[in-house]
Amino acid sequence: MFKVIQRFVGPASLSLLTFKVYASSKKDSPHKDTVKVNELSLYSVPEDQSKYVEEPRTQLEESISHLRHYCEPYTSWCQEKYSQNKPKMQSLVQWGLDSYDYLQNAPPGFFPRLGVIGFAGVVGLVLARGSKIKKLVYPPGFMGFAASLYYPQQAIVFVQVSGEKLYDWGLRGYIVVEDLWKENFQKL
Repeated sequence: MFKVIQRFVGPASLSLLTFKVYASSKKDSPHKDTVKVNELSLYSVPEDQSKYVEEPRTQLEESISHLRHYCEPYTSWCQEKYSQNKPKMQSLVQWGLDSYDYLQNAPPGFFPRLGVIGFAGVVGLVLARGSKIKKLVYPPGFMGFAASLYYPQQAIVFVQVSGEKLYDWGLRGYIVVEDLWKENFQKL
């Protein structure tokens, strides 16, 4: 029906360019040979000659399937625990990286101060010989005292917040003891 006059061959990068193709109709061919679009082999529907047949499962496939069904609750439990712990681990890793960066670029005098605070903790352990309560109280107390000498503003903020929390805990404990006293001893 149409005859292409010129062909264009070029590199692949030129395929994005637009250009015109000139064509002319055949005047010597009769119009009886026209083919409709649905008669072309590209658009024809294949006949229903093929039939899907499922192959029987082998012993290996059966055992793998049984194993997967058996392990499914455990794998789902592991995936759930992983999704719960992943944000915590990421924040822990980020904290470690930030701490590493801080220690690499520490302000001047940071390491001697850290040494004095650590030495105060060791002195607290030495002085707390014999009692478990002393071992729990002396090292953090000595370290806190040494840290408050080097960082007084942060120590004031820490003491204020800790004091408020201790007061709140004491008030809650007082309320609980008062309720227990009223329930158990005033009924007599």
